[in-house]
Amino acid sequence: MEITDLKIYAPAKDFEESKRFYTDLGFILTEGWGGTFDCELGAASFRLQNYYVKDWAGNFMMRFNVDDMREWEEHVKKLVSAGDYKSVRVMELEEIGDTMILHVIDPAGILLIFVQ
Repeated sequence: MEITDLKIYAPAKDFEESKRFYTDLGFILTEGWGGTFDCELGAASFRLQNYYVKDWAGNFMMRFNVDDMREWEEHVKKLVSAGDYKSVRVMELEEIGDTMILHVIDPAGILLIFVQ
């Protein structure tokens, strides 16, 4: 027996804003079933749903391993500074030994953890 795929369902407070945000991050969105959207970028994929519970979203985290943290940091900061996403926050880049970590809060309150 083998699992060939895993798709987590991520909440969206404002579905249209979240779709725009993930598209602007670089994800390819394709329509799923039941009004959901699959978000894919490289080896990462998740399903965005038009469903929101504040406590759930505030405790939801997704970790992405990236190849160039400086490029991702610049990309995300530029996206946030454009002002289109008022609730999105970017924390300062953390460096722990050889590991770099960037924390981003998405429009629904999900913690995105970018790691290199």
